[in-house]
Amino acid sequence: MPLSHVYDTYAKAATGRIMHFDVVLDEQDHDKALKYAKAWLASIGHADAIVTQENCAFCHSAEAPPELRQQIDSQGYAIYKLEGCPK
Repeated sequence: MPLSHVYDTYAKAATGRIMHFDVVLDEQDHDKALKYAKAWLASIGHADAIVTQENCAFCHSAEAPPELRQQIDSQGYAIYKLEGCPK
């Protein structure tokens, strides 16, 4: 299995809530990670959340677990929710 690249990401919702999540993709591409973070936030109703290059940083590379691998294969990226994210 290929290594995936993990971007540790923080976003601030309009309500002030902080959402902490990882963006996981097969390319080590900061611009794509930021784009995917924004796309995911929009998909969960937080298009106005603030996420910047400083808040979306490469963390490490690892083999993605099966549930994340499935997301990457189907949409090009996966989101691993950590803190403050909706269920």
